Amino acid sequence: MSTITRRNWSRQPWLLIDQGMLDVEKQQCLDEGREFGRLEAEFVALKALDLAVETNQRRAEAFLDDTQELPLVPGTPQREPSDLAGIRAERPTAGALRACALTDAELREKALGAWLGRSCGCLLGKPAEGRRSAQIRRYLEAQGRWPLDRYFSLQAAPELAQECGFPVAWPALFEEGITCMVEDDDTNYTATGLAVVKQCGAGFTPDDVARFWLSNIPILHVCTAERIAYKNLVDGVPPPQSASFRNVYREWIGAQIRADFFGYVNPGCPERAAEFAWRDAAISHVKNGIYGEMWVAAMLAAAYVADDIETVIRAGLAQIPASSRLTQAVLHTLDLHRAGHTYEQALADLRTRWDESRGHDWCHTISNAEIVAIALLWGAKDYGRTICYAVMPGFDTDCNGATAGSVLGLILGAAALPSAWTRPLNDTLLTGVAGYHRVSLAQMADETVQLARKIAG
Repeated sequence: MSTITRRNWSRQPWLLIDQGMLDVEKQQCLDEGREFGRLEAEFVALKALDLAVETNQRRAEAFLDDTQELPLVPGTPQREPSDLAGIRAERPTAGALRACALTDAELREKALGAWLGRSCGCLLGKPAEGRRSAQIRRYLEAQGRWPLDRYFSLQAAPELAQECGFPVAWPALFEEGITCMVEDDDTNYTATGLAVVKQCGAGFTPDDVARFWLSNIPILHVCTAERIAYKNLVDGVPPPQSASFRNVYREWIGAQIRADFFGYVNPGCPERAAEFAWRDAAISHVKNGIYGEMWVAAMLAAAYVADDIETVIRAGLAQIPASSRLTQAVLHTLDLHRAGHTYEQALADLRTRWDESRGHDWCHTISNAEIVAIALLWGAKDYGRTICYAVMPGFDTDCNGATAGSVLGLILGAAALPSAWTRPLNDTLLTGVAGYHRVSLAQMADETVQLARKIAG
């Protein structure tokens, strides 16, 4: 019998704690208002070690465990529970929305607008993902295409594309080569939401979501908080502990980009949409990481029955804690808009608080939620302007283009979306989700309406 050399996959670099994760954890603790000072010496000591060494990895794990026991600084103003009952207890008083009285045809028009709007916005932002705002602007200005008003083009000098980091070797992301919506985690999760509700019904649980992930999504198709949660689930750590156990990315954007289907399937019912989103988010995120998903899902549910952007944004905020950092950040954005600030001034204000060159800020729920709110408000219900406003600032460009495009696509409906954005997709979405590898966007809209009617009874 031949000898088998076994490999411990849990020791692979993409599953180990590294130096960057220590930096993220420290900033995460400070963001949450935890008393980090008592662990500062251990943090400094770990930063000087080779964490690939087994004993040092164990020490880093113990450090992450210790951060979860740190108390909040006395007087910390925000109240940010992660359990559903606690979240609901901290919500503001919600304004009333009109009841949803849409016909099946009207529901489908809006659902298709949402699927198309999400896909086009995601595809617009995908070539710029990971690029800084200065790189995006430089790439576009060299082509005479600034400010952004269409899909990115391949027509750039090779040295410029390389210097700015644009993936020109992948032509399917650029206007010259687009034939469909290529696979992306943002749209993978929208398909996942549909599949979970279809399989498990309106009563699905966080455990159902976890089982679906393990059965249908390869681990390398998930990132950051989701990858750590996935590993935790495999190791037998159940929800909600899977969200917080050694998960430094627990307030990053991953849950926010999973929200959309839960809004699509609950027309006019933002509270139920937010609850669906909570059940999904609870397996991988805490606090504002959860709130981001609840906010987006509730906005989308409200967008079926309200077409005023501020009303939709506030309907989303009505489902999350009033004193949370996310709520306060979005309210600040609303204040800037009401005060007459320009789009550029709103972005300059955002950059005083968030540094796109720092991974924690670049991928955080709140920084990107602010950009979504800015795009929706200053986009003034112009679809192309809105998704371009979501992408030009940098940060998580494909996520923000997708979310802003989804909300406005649902408000406007499919027929109102410019064909210059929608036609290149040829009604085709590719995903990495089992059973949905190549699907029709129109068919996904049809299934959305069927499930929405079933849930509504």
